[in-house]
Amino acid sequence: MAFIYYVTQIQFEFGAVKLLQQECARVGISRPLVVTDPGVKAAGVLQKALDALTGLPVAVFDQTPANPTEAAVRAAVEVYQREGCDGLIAVGGGSAIDCAKGIAIAATHEGPLTHYATIEGGSPRITERAAPLIAVPTTSGTGSEVARGAIIIVDDHRKLGFHSWNLVPKTAICDPELTLGLPPSLTAATGMDAIAHCMETFMSAAFNPPADGIALDGLTRGWAHIEPATRNGGDRDARLQMMSASMQGAMAFQKGLGAVHSLSHSLGGVNPRLHHGTLNAMFLPAVVRFNAQAESVQQDRRLERMAHAMGLAGAGDIPEAIRDMNARLGLPTGLAAMGVSESMFDDIIKGAMADHCHKTNPRIATPEEYRDMLAQSL
Repeated sequence: MAFIYYVTQIQFEFGAVKLLQQECARVGISRPLVVTDPGVKAAGVLQKALDALTGLPVAVFDQTPANPTEAAVRAAVEVYQREGCDGLIAVGGGSAIDCAKGIAIAATHEGPLTHYATIEGGSPRITERAAPLIAVPTTSGTGSEVARGAIIIVDDHRKLGFHSWNLVPKTAICDPELTLGLPPSLTAATGMDAIAHCMETFMSAAFNPPADGIALDGLTRGWAHIEPATRNGGDRDARLQMMSASMQGAMAFQKGLGAVHSLSHSLGGVNPRLHHGTLNAMFLPAVVRFNAQAESVQQDRRLERMAHAMGLAGAGDIPEAIRDMNARLGLPTGLAAMGVSESMFDDIIKGAMADHCHKTNPRIATPEEYRDMLAQSL
């Protein structure tokens, strides 16, 4: 049975951050905990959010790590409870938003966070008691502001997914102005994350035509505008289009993702210093080649339709076009340039086989097929 659900209230415009207090009132948040990270604070973006909350008693947790951890969630929950907070505002990229989703669980549910992880059967345990969340993305990548999932490194060092419709932010405030001036390297890495979401969800075999349409349009926008956004941080149209591509990728990936994310999640657990979006960019060419043989991909001409959205002559051009794009964006040439070696393959493959995205790839990979994809990406 296909389950199709759309999704949450979205405020999308330049200057939308000014609507924060209005949205708190609508959602019923009177004492928010703002969850962010040191970079967002240093860039002055946190202050823009705080300026929009004049008159509300606000607490701040600004120590979200680059890859959110269960330890960071615990530290933030202490602030949430000490300050008597009744809701959350995440201001940042996917890390801050995912950390806030972890807080939404841990502040209102008993037991260790792992108890609520998807692969531990935890999704049904996440109830409507989850703290309400408003998400304000400051990058164009994960789309976590409109997604039901979060990725968190738990205490045993696994990078696990947490999924529940009770985690979908009550409001997504998408303000492209907050991404103006984002450094080129981060623009490129997060932008390729968004493109990976659009491509992987479009290749998924699940039946969800609305998601397919949203993903294909998001790919068209993202592919056309990632270079202008990376070259010129002040390009307002490119920033708007990339924020839309990011949002659309996450609206669509309720279909499920696949082997790109199985590998990225696993490798990100092995080495948490590696950027998730960059890893997705590295794995995309090999996974597209692998998926080309999937029956559902061939029947629906999915690679041909992606190639058209990307302005390419044919499906066979996609892997090399991605590699060329990565090079033009200044991303690494492969995993080896990121410090990954063959000695890590066994651990990466073990994690990928257990990841929640493994079974939603249109072609289920064996350990040896994952090894081949890793070798191609090295």
